[in-house]
Amino acid sequence: MTDDRRTTVPVWTLATADVRVPRLAGGESMTAERLAELRGALAALADEPIVTLEAHPLPGKIDRGHGIPLDAASPLARHLSQFIAESTRSSLTAARATASGENLYRMVVPAKVAAQLGQGIVRPMVSKAADGGFYGEFVNSAGRIVSKASFVPVGGAAAAGTVGGAGATAGVAAAGGTALAVAAPLVLMAVAVGVSAHADSRRQQAIEHITELLERLQAEKLDDERSTLDGCRGAIDKATAILLDQGKLGVSLGLDSAVHAIDTALSKAGGRCARWQGALDGLRDGEAVELGRLTKVFPGVDEHGGTFRTHLELASLAIALKRRVIVLQAVEHAQSNDGNPFENFTRELRRDQQSLDEMESSIAGVLVRLSILELARPSGLRAPVFTPGEVDRLMSATHRIHQLGRGVTVNSRAADMAIEIARDKDGSVVVFPASPA
Repeated sequence: MTDDRRTTVPVWTLATADVRVPRLAGGESMTAERLAELRGALAALADEPIVTLEAHPLPGKIDRGHGIPLDAASPLARHLSQFIAESTRSSLTAARATASGENLYRMVVPAKVAAQLGQGIVRPMVSKAADGGFYGEFVNSAGRIVSKASFVPVGGAAAAGTVGGAGATAGVAAAGGTALAVAAPLVLMAVAVGVSAHADSRRQQAIEHITELLERLQAEKLDDERSTLDGCRGAIDKATAILLDQGKLGVSLGLDSAVHAIDTALSKAGGRCARWQGALDGLRDGEAVELGRLTKVFPGVDEHGGTFRTHLELASLAIALKRRVIVLQAVEHAQSNDGNPFENFTRELRRDQQSLDEMESSIAGVLVRLSILELARPSGLRAPVFTPGEVDRLMSATHRIHQLGRGVTVNSRAADMAIEIARDKDGSVVVFPASPA
């Protein structure tokens, strides 16, 4: 996020349960670096998830198209409004910062907690618009610019409310002399919507790539796979809206058939990945492989488009859709059970995310192994003589195959996760895709 003015940014420390931690900060202002250190210390010392919430001025121009809009009556908007109202009663800093009613709220979930939600659940998506940039409303290739802002800790404020009967009423927890706001419902809903928006952004990115590839391939079967998967979006969107309004899911939504289509696509992706791994395992270490032999298993790997690359994007699409479904199931479980809703949410999310993380890691491993292969000159009567066309094709194929490993991360470590929420004067909000902080 870019903030060129010297601004006072209030920061709340939110807990998802009544916890006790040592006093780590008083009311003095701090830098962004100091705030990051504080988050890490709180995450290490506390037994329950602790996040921070910042209130920045709302930028003049925001592209809200990538976010999920929620009206003022939605649970997340209500919890946030209630929290702000209670905070402004006890903090002049908070009152001044939120007086306009329009703010950008930034919730940062520490890496320790983000890892519990799923290792690969939030990853940066490379932007076509800028080399080295990422998708996200307030992130550019230079990163967030907050050096001119002063972060001021604000004492915990009551934020009463529950989520679907799950979880204790939020309020103030005296934590070793430091007041923490117990706001499990607010944290749960923010994380759920931010992760869902992130997964949908990945879906949109995959659809764009698949459409571009299929225009070259004209492959009907792959086009049918794409259409079937993207057709699941309507049911998922409806289910998301209902759950975020604390409703109950019914069979009329068509979510069951959507999940079946997604699981079928994941099964196909898993089978393809296993064949790719088997083919690579069949190569001896350091062995140069002929391009013709490689393209039998990885058709189109040497082309800008190609079946192999479409299979990769179809797998990415299925994984993105499945992540959205998993978030829905986790929210539904948290809302239907007594106790800490965030604890139930993370338990359900972690249980189902593992297989998706493993599939993404397997595909990433295939791409890395492909990218380091050495291509051999074609065998035949004319070898070792090359025609100019063969030279050009081999050089082009080598470059494209080596590019497969660019930007691929295998078994990445979880980073702090940021969820940004734009709030308007009427209390409505737009939640942007969760991103690495």
